[in-house]
Amino acid sequence: MFQIFDVRGDRAASAGRIAALRDRLKEENLDGFVVPHADEHQSEYLPPSAERLAWLTGFTGSAGSAIVLHDEAAVFVDGRYTLQATAEVDPAAASVVAVAETPPGKWLSARLRPGDRVGYDPWLFTLAEARKLGKRCADVGASLVPVTANPIDAIWTRRPAAPLGPVELHPQGLAGEGIPDKLRRIATRLGEKKADALLLAHADAIAWTFNIRGSDVAHNAAPLAFAIIRREGRPQLFIDARKLSNAVRSALADVADIAEPSALLAAIEAEAGSKRRVLADPEGIPAALGDRVTTAGGVLVEGEDPTALLKARKNTAEIDGARRAHLRDGLALVRFLAWLDRESPRGEVDEIGAIEALERFRIAAAHDDGSALVDISFDTMAGSGPNGAIIHYRVNRATNRKLDQDSLFLIDSGGQYRDGTTDVTRTVAIGTPTAEMRDRFTRVLRGHIGVARARFPAGTSGVQIDVLARIPQWEAGLDYDHGTGHGVGSFLSVHEGPQRLSKTGHVALEPGMILSNEPGSYRTGAYGIRIENLMVVTPAAAIPGGERPMLGFETLTLAPIDLRLVDAAQMTRPERDWLNAYHARVRAAHAKRLSPEDRAWLEDATRAI
Repeated sequence: MFQIFDVRGDRAASAGRIAALRDRLKEENLDGFVVPHADEHQSEYLPPSAERLAWLTGFTGSAGSAIVLHDEAAVFVDGRYTLQATAEVDPAAASVVAVAETPPGKWLSARLRPGDRVGYDPWLFTLAEARKLGKRCADVGASLVPVTANPIDAIWTRRPAAPLGPVELHPQGLAGEGIPDKLRRIATRLGEKKADALLLAHADAIAWTFNIRGSDVAHNAAPLAFAIIRREGRPQLFIDARKLSNAVRSALADVADIAEPSALLAAIEAEAGSKRRVLADPEGIPAALGDRVTTAGGVLVEGEDPTALLKARKNTAEIDGARRAHLRDGLALVRFLAWLDRESPRGEVDEIGAIEALERFRIAAAHDDGSALVDISFDTMAGSGPNGAIIHYRVNRATNRKLDQDSLFLIDSGGQYRDGTTDVTRTVAIGTPTAEMRDRFTRVLRGHIGVARARFPAGTSGVQIDVLARIPQWEAGLDYDHGTGHGVGSFLSVHEGPQRLSKTGHVALEPGMILSNEPGSYRTGAYGIRIENLMVVTPAAAIPGGERPMLGFETLTLAPIDLRLVDAAQMTRPERDWLNAYHARVRAAHAKRLSPEDRAWLEDATRAI
């Protein structure tokens, strides 16, 4: 099984660990220290050796930070993690602060005095983050001080070793483009920016550029590495040689010079020392690397990483792979949902049991067409009743709940296949739902359909689409504290930028981009509702009388939406038509590959309304 259920922070130990950190700060003449949830590559999901925030505070979410002062400490989280952080963080050790109301910089500057020195690890902060926090400190006469060695590492006993996952070549038939062609396209972008070289630290960007995959980080098939890509001349790839077989090393050596990560700083100094112009994304490059360019005499050209948009626009091979991956993934979901309907009335299914069953169905469905499931794409979120209201809830053996009768069960999961990455959420009625549950579910569904049916002019950004998902909830005075959709990689990260559907999604949507569509509704202590499909942006047919090229979405995910939770009277005819057509697609995709029992279940679950 891919899921590990006992990975959690040590709430009981956090007070002692924070006290030990304070002692260390005194030795280093620091008045505080900032602890982000980050590694040197700004990964979303971290290797165990980089989980400093969880080790120190007990908070295990995938986004957040902490600030430790001599007399106070706080953990900062967004709306997805408020309930989780409250449960995981010892209030005697640190307070939990909602980042939307009080950003870390605001909290810190209100407590600093002139002359105070606050430490940070420049490998774990991007250039933009370090500058922003540094200004906050300077505004009150304090200073943000880079440390040469992270003080947490000095007190973290039995810290896990850095990962050494083997690197594999990603076949060009799945990638859709060879490495030389990708390098040429990057070089063209460097020429447009009048830059001589590009500095990369994001593992996904490097994996995409060099058509490699790895297993350094759970559920994300990107090896941890750094790279310098030149407008003219061979690129350099900085990666631990122990990850490379002879065959992989030989293939990479045909297109790049291979070096150890320890050689990176010297290579940057050599690159910058001739006053060359080095492009780096201030939102993605570690401050330690950006600062090294300028101190070595180079010109730091700040701009967006050109690989981000190139990677986001999936080519034909990647889109075809995504369709195949979603077909087998949907088959697994159908079999799982049918199983859940049969087993849940007995009262014996719990959250962990449901997750393990879904993994078994994914493994079996992958082998149906000869394509193995490589991994799940993130830790499955399976919340029964009140646990479903925790937006990014991750079950462990201490929090595991039975699927109670007359409740809702939310399960958000995905698979990593060599031809695509999936992410799907379904909310299921266990027993008889209340009228309120059906009302809120239907509002979420109507918002989901509003996005799925959208036709929009080329140049439209995600922030403009996001509102379509929220209107049915706004009509009832409701909303949800997360974005409506995120980008998704191709056998890479399940969360990919720069495209997104959210209040901050300002990147224009383009054909080939894959995004999630996942509005939700959450009632603390009672239930959570979310409906998520993945979609790809496609050109849309011209509208008669229209004047502009139009785009739309093709829904990739193929799994039933629980009709027991749908209030059809609340829906418009076009909304019902969309749902019926979608369910017809689901039936056509899976019926022939199901057992007679599961086929009968699917026929009923996808009946027209």
